[in-house]
Amino acid sequence: MTQPPDDFNPIAGIPETLEPGLRRVLAPNPSPMTYRGTNTYLLGTRGLAVIDPGPQDPAHLDAILGAVAPGQNITHIVVSHAHLDHSPLARPLSQHTGAPILAFGAAYAGRSAVMERLAADGLAGGGEGIDETFEPDHAVSDGDTIEGDGWALEVIHTPGHIGNHIALGWQDRCFTADHVMGWASSLVSPPDGDLTDFMLSCHRLAERDWRVFYPGHGAPVTDPSGRLDWLVSHRKGREAAILAALGSGPATARDLAERIYTDVQPALLPAAERNVFAHLVDLAGRSMISPLGRLSSQARFRLASA
Repeated sequence: MTQPPDDFNPIAGIPETLEPGLRRVLAPNPSPMTYRGTNTYLLGTRGLAVIDPGPQDPAHLDAILGAVAPGQNITHIVVSHAHLDHSPLARPLSQHTGAPILAFGAAYAGRSAVMERLAADGLAGGGEGIDETFEPDHAVSDGDTIEGDGWALEVIHTPGHIGNHIALGWQDRCFTADHVMGWASSLVSPPDGDLTDFMLSCHRLAERDWRVFYPGHGAPVTDPSGRLDWLVSHRKGREAAILAALGSGPATARDLAERIYTDVQPALLPAAERNVFAHLVDLAGRSMISPLGRLSSQARFRLASA
C-alpha cells in the first residue's frame, strides 16, 4: 500500500467537475478499505451515465439525483463490480430514473475455475463484501460498447479484484474502479479475487496508451503506465518474499504472513494472510510451489523443487 495523498479531500455529496462532461460525486463511506469513499462518476452533458452508484445510502442517492441539472437525465447506470461499496445503490437509482443497470453479470459472474473450487470447499469472506443479490438488467461482455448521448464506453473485462470486474475505456481515459486505485494497491482476496487474473488484467491495460485513470477510490491517476508498473512490481516483490520464505521449508499462508508482514497491526493480519494465500494459489497454478495435500487456505505449501 502506498501513502495516500493528503490533498485528496473532496466533500461527500458535492459534484466536482473533473473535465468537460465528467463529474465525480463522492459517497459518504470512508473506511480503511475505501479511503475517502467510493467515487461515483456522472458522464455526459444531457443524457448521463452514472458509473458505480455506490453503497446503499439515501443521502448519496439524493446527491446523485441532485446533480442532474435541468435538461439532463440519467439514461444508463453502469456498475464496475458487485461489491457492497459499488453496486447496491444501482437498483434504487434505477427505480427513481427508469435507467437500466449494466454490468458484466451477477455477483459471481466471471469467477475463475480455481476460485469456484475453493468456494465450493467452503472458503468465504475475507474481501470487501459481496452484493449477493446484485443482478444487472443487461449483461455486457468484454469488447462491447455502451453508447449514450455524446459519449461511448468500451467494456474491458478486468477480473482479479473480483471475477465480474470491468474497466471502462472512454477514448484515452479509463474508469478503472478497484483494479487500479488512486491511493493503494488493489485487494485480491480469494475466492472473490484471483491474482493470476489480476496480473493478466494489469498487462492487458498496460497495452494501451491511456492519458488518465479514473479510479473507484482516490484521486485520478495521471501516470497510468507508471501506476501499472508499480502494481506489477509490488506483486512481484511480494511473490519473491514468499518464495524466499518457503526456501526455509513448508509453511501455511498464516505462517508466511506473520514472517513477511512484520509491521502490520494484529487486526490486519487476517487480510495479509488472505493476500498471501492469493499469491500461493497463483504460484501453485504456475507449478512453482505445491500444496501438501488438497489446495486450501489452511494447507502447507512447499517449493516445487523441494
